[in-house]
Amino acid sequence: MWKRIDHQSKIKAGDGTQAGQFRELGSAREPAMPHPLELSEFQSFPVFEDISHHIKEVGAQLVKKVNAIFQLDITKDGKTILQWTIDLKNGSGDMYPGSARLPADTVFTIPEPVFMELVLGKMNPQKAFLAGKFKVSGKVLLGQKLERVFKDWAKF
Repeated sequence: MWKRIDHQSKIKAGDGTQAGQFRELGSAREPAMPHPLELSEFQSFPVFEDISHHIKEVGAQLVKKVNAIFQLDITKDGKTILQWTIDLKNGSGDMYPGSARLPADTVFTIPEPVFMELVLGKMNPQKAFLAGKFKVSGKVLLGQKLERVFKDWAKF
């Protein structure tokens, strides 16, 4: 994993945002998300970033094929550690961290190691779901469309 090594040694109160720092935005009602500097600690974060770039490139085509909003709640020890939304219903598609801005058609609650095996093609999604390795709420059958999106992404 990549680690930041360009930390500034001293930042005084009132200095404002410094180069290389991140500022968290959002309402207090949003679920607790890790500070952006900590996101790189998660195996799945680079995968989500890469899928996001793929969706930006071919999102308009995917919206026509998929027509759904997916929310992925990635868990560790039963607690949500990351949350991503894949909107393939509106505009030219979008993927962003956090809960769905519009009601999600399908919500997946997946432990991070299981998610990694699924997107890397090491685990069959249907078998994993039936074995209880992850949970799905909402329109369960749309999961097959999301599986195709991940397979298309894997080809690139």
